[in-house]
Amino acid sequence: MSGLGDRIRELMQEVEAAVAESAEAAEAFRVHYLGRKGVLNDLFEEFKQVAGEEKKVLGRELNELKSRISARLEGFQASHSKQREDKSGEEDLTRPTGAWPTGSRHPLSLVRREILSIFNRMGFAVADGPEIEDDWHVFSGLNFPPDHPARDMQDTFFLGPEVLLRTHTSSVQVRAMETTQPPLRLVMPGRVYRNEAISARAHCQFHQVEGLYIDEGVSFADMKQTLLQFTQAFFGKAQIRLRPSYFPFTEPSAEMDVYWGLETEADYRITKGTGWLEIMGCGMVDPAVLAASGIDPERYSGFAFGMGIERIAMLRYQVDDLRMFFENDMRFLKQWERVV
Repeated sequence: MSGLGDRIRELMQEVEAAVAESAEAAEAFRVHYLGRKGVLNDLFEEFKQVAGEEKKVLGRELNELKSRISARLEGFQASHSKQREDKSGEEDLTRPTGAWPTGSRHPLSLVRREILSIFNRMGFAVADGPEIEDDWHVFSGLNFPPDHPARDMQDTFFLGPEVLLRTHTSSVQVRAMETTQPPLRLVMPGRVYRNEAISARAHCQFHQVEGLYIDEGVSFADMKQTLLQFTQAFFGKAQIRLRPSYFPFTEPSAEMDVYWGLETEADYRITKGTGWLEIMGCGMVDPAVLAASGIDPERYSGFAFGMGIERIAMLRYQVDDLRMFFENDMRFLKQWERVV
């Protein structure tokens, strides 16, 4: 059996001299020596026929050979793994030169974030709801009469007899009042839909932020002070005015204007020469709306308000065409690359 010992020693020299210049060569080395039909497997089969003291000596040599093969294979694999890591950090010479283009926040996202931040500092939490709604949460629960014009197909996208795309985020107010007892202090941002012709001043989809505050003893003066603080924080304007208006879900209702000024030609154009600019609707929550949602109108009162984010963004950034917010024109969007 001395021939087995000679082959073991020859293989040790062969293993020490082996090289593997690629991952494929390392795998071939493994299969040749350690595979099911490899050299080492044949040696162990032959080793079974060895007897006596010679088996003890050859067994140690055979185990030493196996250890050297395994160590050599691990060295090959580690070397090629490091090479792959090194190559992964190399610059791709085929890619175009120049800096990678950076993205930016959409102007509507910037305005939305700032509005929510201001109301958050005043204690308002953010609430959300579905865009596909039912008649109750969009109309009936907000005191819309059955024959109200807003129910007409010309204004609302109906998906079925009682299913529609929400026309305002006031539907979130109804859901909040149904599930939570006062005090409630919420702002509700979201996308809404109305069946309108698309133009520079109107779109079939747009974004709103509405607010709701319900508690004991809430007054019209509380609403006015809240909206004045928002106007001063967002626009830096100190003058507002409230004009009587009508909304089915608030009583009394008002339109709020901010004094924009008449310092530039653009000021004259956007305020039609008055200096005043309408920015939102507001009012005290109608007691019938509170009662419909399970809130005691004898104990609680509250106010609600709502504004269009596109309208506010148009004022903030002096954009004269609402459609630009939806067209994804990179020449338009790149103007906000450095706005954070």
